[in-house]
Amino acid sequence: MRLTVAGAPAHATEGVVAEREVSPGIFEAAEGPVTRYRRAGERVDFKLAVPFFGWLFVLPVRHELRKQLRGTTTGMPWWAPADRLSARAATVLGALCAISLFDGYLGTLITQTLTYVADGLGVESDRSQGVTLAVVRLAIFLALPLVAIADRRGRRRMLLIAVTAGVVMAGVTALSPSIVWFTGAQTIARGFSTSLGILIVVIAAEEMPAGARAFAVSVTSMSAALGAGFCVMALPIADIGDDGWRLLYALPLVGLPLVALAARHLPESRRFVTPHADAHLAGHGGRFWLLAVAAFFVALFATPVSQLQNEFLRDERDYSAAAISLFTILTATPAGIAVLAGGHLAEARGRRLVGAVGLAGSSVLLAAMYLTSGPAMWTLSLVGSLFAGLTVPALRVYGPELFPTSLRAGSGGLITFAGVAGAASGVLAAGALSDALGGLGQAMSILAIGPLLVAVLVLTRFPETAHRELEELNPEDAAPPATPAPSSPGARPHP
Repeated sequence: MRLTVAGAPAHATEGVVAEREVSPGIFEAAEGPVTRYRRAGERVDFKLAVPFFGWLFVLPVRHELRKQLRGTTTGMPWWAPADRLSARAATVLGALCAISLFDGYLGTLITQTLTYVADGLGVESDRSQGVTLAVVRLAIFLALPLVAIADRRGRRRMLLIAVTAGVVMAGVTALSPSIVWFTGAQTIARGFSTSLGILIVVIAAEEMPAGARAFAVSVTSMSAALGAGFCVMALPIADIGDDGWRLLYALPLVGLPLVALAARHLPESRRFVTPHADAHLAGHGGRFWLLAVAAFFVALFATPVSQLQNEFLRDERDYSAAAISLFTILTATPAGIAVLAGGHLAEARGRRLVGAVGLAGSSVLLAAMYLTSGPAMWTLSLVGSLFAGLTVPALRVYGPELFPTSLRAGSGGLITFAGVAGAASGVLAAGALSDALGGLGQAMSILAIGPLLVAVLVLTRFPETAHRELEELNPEDAAPPATPAPSSPGARPHP
């Protein structure tokens, strides 16, 4: 990309790209998200270091560079992280966003399709669907050893195994002759996709500068939401016949070449290859239980709210598959804006305030959505989704921030286990309460108490981690290792 900037200064160090003079009147990038940058006089030539999604940022970066070189702005633009990204960080983030598409699609697949799977396989009981959702949550027992291996053998390898195996098992699910086969195949697939989501956040946190971790979580979450959106947009395929849902499970197989391309841009995490001490979870019990309790009670409400929404719209509001798809797209898609805004606010205002406000607002509004119909239901779902979007970068980043490198992925798996326990409990409780109280609305109102309590916990007990390096939050990683780092690339030191 080329641009001409009249009146460019002799040197520009603030903004999206920091310059250095390599010869009289010739400047290159000292730091910035570019693989090529050269300014000679008033002409600038640059290429962004963002694979797959770089085209989205070319015009905003070009506009910002013009302002920067004219001296009409300083610092980072509102849409960028607080800290400037390096070329490596931008490349890793682009690759993680591409892989996050699969995380979103695989993670939402069973939620969107279970009601159609049940019809196609002759399952009529709502309780049976609830049991299937609960059993699939046992996939965490597969995810736990996968992420624990990532703490010993490396994040990159396990990430690529997780995304590939998750896609393949989705294809196996498409062949299901019975609900038992379906449940078993999806349990394995969910194990890989769960570990995938954990490792994406871990790598993002370990690669980004201190002022960009929440931003990285927000953009990878937006990519995951886009993947989920692909699933929602394809949902009308389920209405073409009893076996239409099978096509939705086979569809991710066509995306495997994208995984291979993303792997080329994804190095091993820089903090993993940096020598670091072995730590023990026992020394971090306070942080672990704080996050685990929060994960449990948030999932107790958030999971049934999202996973039973299609059942609610179909059975209690008589929506067709196309109407459900339209409702989900129009009320949930704008939440992507809130996720991006949440990443910016979490860096500028702090994680605690943004997370607490998001939790309180989303729990009240989404519970109320289940008690209404018509325009009020659409409005409450939309605004509730916006509040929910704020919590994603503000709270999700806490997991990798509060644990040292040797525990980061494994502790994330255990916290996810707590969330899975809450999710399974929430789905089962929602079904039982719905049967007892005569509808999902009353059930959701009771379960909404959980995230409201967590909002108070976040404000009063969570530490503020914004703009603090991981080594400051985890002194074990800052301490010099007891033995020299091994010479083999990517090897894990063992002091």
